[in-house]
Amino acid sequence: MLSLRCCKVYTDLACSIRDKKDDNDNNVLQETIMRQPLPSRPFHAFFAALLTLCLCASAWAQKADNGTADEAVAMVQQVIASFKANGREKTLAEINNTTSGKFRDRDLYVTINDLSGKNLAHGANPKMQGKDLIDLKDADGKYFVRERIDLAKTKGKGWQDYKFVNPMSKQIEPKAMYFEKYEDMVINCGIYKPAK
Repeated sequence: MLSLRCCKVYTDLACSIRDKKDDNDNNVLQETIMRQPLPSRPFHAFFAALLTLCLCASAWAQKADNGTADEAVAMVQQVIASFKANGREKTLAEINNTTSGKFRDRDLYVTINDLSGKNLAHGANPKMQGKDLIDLKDADGKYFVRERIDLAKTKGKGWQDYKFVNPMSKQIEPKAMYFEKYEDMVINCGIYKPAK
């Protein structure tokens, strides 16, 4: 019975606030809030905690299924920072951990090639690790590894478009790959784009 009464108090309060906002009268709004009878303090604390939990759960549930361009750039920069802090061997091993590596998030994963096209690390497909990928083509016949290495040599960093299998959907999808040249490597992380 107490919880029904408290819900009614909060519902009435919300309706009252909505009505006062329509009037654009902040003083009346503040007076309305202050005059409302509040339920007992323990229930008020419980209700506030429940509301906070619901809002946090909602924000978590709304996290996109796909990574963003900013997240891809940040992941490449985290890899470079890891190379500097932890060395080459440890960082490559962490990227090659395809199940629970720290450089894997939803459909975001890191790949690294040397400047001749050999794959040094692949965060989504262990079969690619150690392979020469210079002649790998996308679904449209584009030599995307060769093109990316040439771009990295001339520009140092940037974005490249091609098509590739999305590890989440298992479908060939348009992809934009962010790359940065670091020492004798090209570090890559890409995002899948919705088909048009």
